[in-house]
Amino acid sequence: MTTEELFEKLEMLQKIKCETSNLEVKSAAGGCPKRLYDTLSSFSNQDEGGIIIFGVDETQGFKEVGIYDPQDLQKKVNEQCLQMEPAVRPLFTVVEKNEKIFLSAEIPGADITERPVFYKGKGRLKGSFIRVGDSDEPMTEYGIYSYEAYRKKYQDDIRVIERATFASLNQERVAEYINLLKKNKPHLSAIPDEEIYELMSIKRNDKITFSTVMNFSPYPQAYFPQLCIIATVVPGTEMGEVGEVGEQGERFIDNQRIEGNISEMLDGAMQFVHRNMREKTIINPETGKREDKTDYPLTAVREAIVNALVHRDYSFHTEGMPIQIVMYADRMEIKNPGGLYGRIKVGQLGKVQPDTRNPVIASVLETLKITENRYSGIPTIRKAMQQYKLPQPEFLDERGSFVVKLYRDGKSAYSNQNVGLKDDGDLGNSNLILFCKTPRTRREICEFLGLSSVTYAIQTHVMPLVDRGIIKMTIPDKPKSSNQLFYSE
Repeated sequence: MTTEELFEKLEMLQKIKCETSNLEVKSAAGGCPKRLYDTLSSFSNQDEGGIIIFGVDETQGFKEVGIYDPQDLQKKVNEQCLQMEPAVRPLFTVVEKNEKIFLSAEIPGADITERPVFYKGKGRLKGSFIRVGDSDEPMTEYGIYSYEAYRKKYQDDIRVIERATFASLNQERVAEYINLLKKNKPHLSAIPDEEIYELMSIKRNDKITFSTVMNFSPYPQAYFPQLCIIATVVPGTEMGEVGEVGEQGERFIDNQRIEGNISEMLDGAMQFVHRNMREKTIINPETGKREDKTDYPLTAVREAIVNALVHRDYSFHTEGMPIQIVMYADRMEIKNPGGLYGRIKVGQLGKVQPDTRNPVIASVLETLKITENRYSGIPTIRKAMQQYKLPQPEFLDERGSFVVKLYRDGKSAYSNQNVGLKDDGDLGNSNLILFCKTPRTRREICEFLGLSSVTYAIQTHVMPLVDRGIIKMTIPDKPKSSNQLFYSE
């Protein structure tokens, strides 16, 4: 960081009077803070890293108090950085302002293969943290496992299930799968079936694998009771809210536990969604013919459910967590355990080829022609929603889960909020405005919008709102500053 950039950060702090997801302040007027480990861990465990600024006292309304000794402070901060595993390598910047000295420590984000970064004094389980808003929160055991699973390439979908036997499988379905595998593959066809079972991970050391149970068992829930889909219809727009159709005060209009193998759960979920959607007859303006149109495009719904079934986390950490489908009055949410896998980010979905969490399950379903396994699901969802003239879907990578939100009737997530927008065409920006209640960087906004170009995201979605005074800049006199944050009041 240049000295000019540090001055900009100090100026910004005096304006917004708050910390952010990648900015922490410490007083250090009377000495070095004794425990920086949580922040060092949380900043290191996020892609963009973070910055600690010493010399600003949050307890005094972000008063600029300066630091006691820049040389000694750097030494002591670095000592704490060396107590991290792997060691953190900060980049320091020192400036003088109004006869006070300030120090910044830039903490780089660790590569995903080195995470979680943790304090050695507490160990991996208790010393790993993540940044949530402006606070450092302990990383869950599952969060720690997720990094380890990616780093070591665990294949949870082919772990052995001791209780399962080959005789307990649906033999006709297994035979169908083997025949499809052999089709147009003369070399594979020449291999005995017993060898194919091991080769294609139906068995592993003559034991039945998890993927086999989920695809070929007549009732996988006998082994994993919670690996199902819980589907509900809620009368209002929030869980627990009673809307117009809930006149008797009922919590759910419809509520179903959907079980079976992956294919059967997909079929059951589609039947549930279809019967709980409105269906209206319209005249196609291009053909002049009458057509039935549902609240949501069934193609988009199917792809979202398939993605949840194929890409959810199937590790022992999530065996007690079902997939959830909730149909609200204004939207549908499909939520599966396990966030995005590997390096891919929300803004890259449908644009780059991701790592596959469950490659064997994906391959089996491709062979059975249930899914294409061509990474076309997200583009298909987006295209189907566009053709229906509905808002683009929202994809959220939350702590330990992934959520797809589909909106109906052209209403966005926060269209019922009074955000000072002029007309219905502005409603698509309302969720961005609420997102910016916490000051955001250009990159954070770009990822939130699900776009790949930061420049396009800012010019198209943010600057028009800045021009209207709805979103503000923390450094308005330097709009192109790399330290610029955007916020709404």
